Amino acid sequence: MSSGAPRPTIGAVVLTMNDRPTEFPRAMDSLLAQEGVDLDVVVVGNGCEPAQVPDRVRAVALPENVGIPEGRNIGADNVKGDYVFFFDNDAVLPATDALARLAAELDRDTHLSYVQPRIADPDTGVTLRRWVPRLRAGDATRPGTVTVMAEGVVMVRRSAFELAGGWPGHFFLFHEGIDLAWRLWNHGHTGLYKPDILVHHPATNPARHERFYRLNARNRVWLARRNLPAPLIPFNLATWTLITLWRFRERTALRASLAGFREGLRTDPGTRSPMSWRTVARLTAAGRPPIF
Repeated sequence: MSSGAPRPTIGAVVLTMNDRPTEFPRAMDSLLAQEGVDLDVVVVGNGCEPAQVPDRVRAVALPENVGIPEGRNIGADNVKGDYVFFFDNDAVLPATDALARLAAELDRDTHLSYVQPRIADPDTGVTLRRWVPRLRAGDATRPGTVTVMAEGVVMVRRSAFELAGGWPGHFFLFHEGIDLAWRLWNHGHTGLYKPDILVHHPATNPARHERFYRLNARNRVWLARRNLPAPLIPFNLATWTLITLWRFRERTALRASLAGFREGLRTDPGTRSPMSWRTVARLTAAGRPPIF
């Protein structure tokens, strides 16, 4: 990017529940230290009045916890910028040019709608499999086109984000990144994984409790019902069921997963907008058929 080129405009969205008093200030310091971009930042308090908010940052307090995807939608509505950067409140940007480099990728390719950096634990350097947005996640340092995203740290082109309808707010938690990515691809866009741009994030696993398994299962069903052509829905759900039976041997996990599966079938998944068969072919060619 030449010195005379306009600086990319980025709206950054951070959610908080005031439960990370040590991590949150570090996250905000690293975000506000970014160079080479025009940055507009909002902190959304999900069911709280945000605390520890820096002077340069706006705050939005929500009276109740509306869930992560809807909180991010509200945040995106409250920032300006050609690109929107969604940033977990316990992550850290170790380099001050991270946002400028992500934006440069979007500047270079108008068909590109989102870019994800590599997320790694700051102490061990480990990148968890769920942070690598492809099926073959063994080598976290391999870049390339991707069809899903790790939604906690990702930059999205605003025009594409709005065209796709934003995050599925009613999901509350889990699989909203796949839903958004599929809809972006269905509008002719692509995604990119850039592992040479690094973000630090503690490598912790989400709590495994009944609500986790229930929401995980419910949203997998909603994801298929909202986005897939009708003939592919049973294949997708059958694949998910087999994987669940293989992964979760503990009775509580299976019971909660099956309850979530039934809930997903019986309840409204939100607006149905099935992807075209051309999109199915493009996703398959990119390495991830939408039955997985």
